[in-house]
Amino acid sequence: MNNVSNTIPNNILELNNVTKHFTGFSLQNVSFSLPEGFIMGFIGKNGAGKTTTIQSILNMLPLDSGAISVFGKDHLADEPEIKSKIGIVMDQSFYLEEWKITDVEKALSPFYEKWDSGLFSSLLSQFGLDKKKKVKSLSRGMRMKLMIVVALSHGAGLLILDEPTSGLDAVSRSELMEILKNFVMDEKKGVLFSTHNTQDLEKIADYITFINDGRIIYSDTKDNLLEKYVLVKGKQNTLSDDQKKKIIGYRDYNFGFDGLTDVNDLKFLPASVVVEPATLDDIVIRFNIGGDFIEKNIRNKTKNDTGNIVENNVEKKEKGV
Repeated sequence: MNNVSNTIPNNILELNNVTKHFTGFSLQNVSFSLPEGFIMGFIGKNGAGKTTTIQSILNMLPLDSGAISVFGKDHLADEPEIKSKIGIVMDQSFYLEEWKITDVEKALSPFYEKWDSGLFSSLLSQFGLDKKKKVKSLSRGMRMKLMIVVALSHGAGLLILDEPTSGLDAVSRSELMEILKNFVMDEKKGVLFSTHNTQDLEKIADYITFINDGRIIYSDTKDNLLEKYVLVKGKQNTLSDDQKKKIIGYRDYNFGFDGLTDVNDLKFLPASVVVEPATLDDIVIRFNIGGDFIEKNIRNKTKNDTGNIVENNVEKKEKGV
């Protein structure tokens, strides 16, 4: 995890107006970019489009329109080269049930020019995985660990992880967080981390991209997101109907209310409301409750090509904002 500096890094991953239609669901003009040297948390409720987006990046689904580049190359024209440099951890294991872990290495290592058998063995030991065990004997958590080990063992420049901490115990999750932080110490590498566990992202994410119903709602630095929104609380009947419209995920209780608001909207609220910092979990929950407010007010105000996010942040820093 690196600090966003005044030096504009190259983007290791870019999506520009990616669209894919299904019956009852669509990815709609999905655009975001991941700079080299950073970890991006990719968040949204179940069915929001996270896995579909990842499958599109990996060309597991053909696009209806839009473009994707990885390492500055077209994800279709340069697919073999790109895939050799991506480490993938999906939410389901794709290894044959009868394989032993040694068979996993034998089957996969020939496809990767930079496969590191020593690192593979070291990571297996670190995660407590026995080379002689068959895949079918591994728990869900152990299967996730095995996919993580494989993803890290072939010199990948980009890690794409879909719910990688699912089934992992607290110790293993902590170990994974350290591995990912060390991975991006090489400032030419990057991580796209899709997860429901916002506590993990609080610890390691540099950027947050939030998807809702197939559309990108927010994509910017985590720090900017946490600075932009606050929790507000107060007694019942404190807010007028117009003031309630400034609240995202407004909830009434027996003795009061709470919700999320943009710091710029605090001036419209009574001085009696209690203002508290919002966690990433608070923001995600309220965004999911917020419904129409999301559509009208939370859409990223940068240009449709969100590849400009890094440049926008640099401009703010240079101006002292």
